[in-house]
Amino acid sequence: MKLDREIELLGVHAEGEIGRVIVSGAPDIPGATMVDKMNHINNVDDSLMRVCLYEPRGASQMTINLLTPPCREGADMGFFPMQADGAHAMSGSNTICVTTALLEAGIVQPTGPKTVVKLDTPAGLIEATADWTGDKVERVTIDMPVSFVEHLDHPLEVPGLGTIHVDVAFGGCYFALVRAEDLGYKIAPEEARDLVELGARINAAAQEQIEVQHPEVESFNRVEYPMFVAGHGKEIRNATIIFPGRIDRSPCGTGTAARLAVMLERGEISAEDVVSSRSIIDGEFIATIKSMTTCGDRTAICPTVSGRGWIYGRHFLGVHPTDPFPLGYTLSDCWGAEKPR
Repeated sequence: MKLDREIELLGVHAEGEIGRVIVSGAPDIPGATMVDKMNHINNVDDSLMRVCLYEPRGASQMTINLLTPPCREGADMGFFPMQADGAHAMSGSNTICVTTALLEAGIVQPTGPKTVVKLDTPAGLIEATADWTGDKVERVTIDMPVSFVEHLDHPLEVPGLGTIHVDVAFGGCYFALVRAEDLGYKIAPEEARDLVELGARINAAAQEQIEVQHPEVESFNRVEYPMFVAGHGKEIRNATIIFPGRIDRSPCGTGTAARLAVMLERGEISAEDVVSSRSIIDGEFIATIKSMTTCGDRTAICPTVSGRGWIYGRHFLGVHPTDPFPLGYTLSDCWGAEKPR
């Protein structure tokens, strides 16, 4: 068997959300910073993403995590997640997947029962603390990016809904948060399809009507995801809608961080509270506010999110010289009519 471009990946999931991790075979990605590397995938050469993520070697219902040498001094590894619409700056569930893979595969050596792995990402240097038992990562606690509120109760004109109000917050990327019950829905498996279709309309409206700009990172300048929210106080539930039309199976780490900032701003929680954040399939992240800070002129929080990850398989991908789909393909039945960015 002769295959070109052989790539090895570990299959990992965090609370049900698949985040495969490329552990060998990836080319060197140009760029002096992780933002540069992410932008290279998005704007210059997305062939690696297409080979691993697009059909017939991948699927729209997963993320591919690319490991790179770190750009920041002191980091153990660089990484960023690649999804159907391109490379992204940060993901909590995928940080759990990557940390689990690095330690359980022996790529990074554990240092004890509490092993700190420093990850260089486009959203900044992320510290992930793994509970290590000797052969298994039981839990990963992430020091998430500085998170803050951009807008509360921002009016949004959505076709078929009229004017709704969303909270906009940053938790590693920008989210538009909308309470599901305000629109007559609940976050439950039987409503998943309806939430996806509604979320697509909300996200299109948010990207057109809501202006955002991170005070320190120029490329963070658009709403990335809509997130339906439910619950109050220390017991919450989230459903993040991911392109091309699916719900995050995990509670969404970056979304949970953004929601903590909103809830603190609204007085719904205190900075000392420990929050249980659950997904549509009842996976759980535990979230806390480690400290208060600022980001530009905004009051901000330093949140932590913890959850569990499991390695479920090992994958070897390649492209035969005669394969008619060397860079994969997408069809609108699974990938949507919109072209990925």
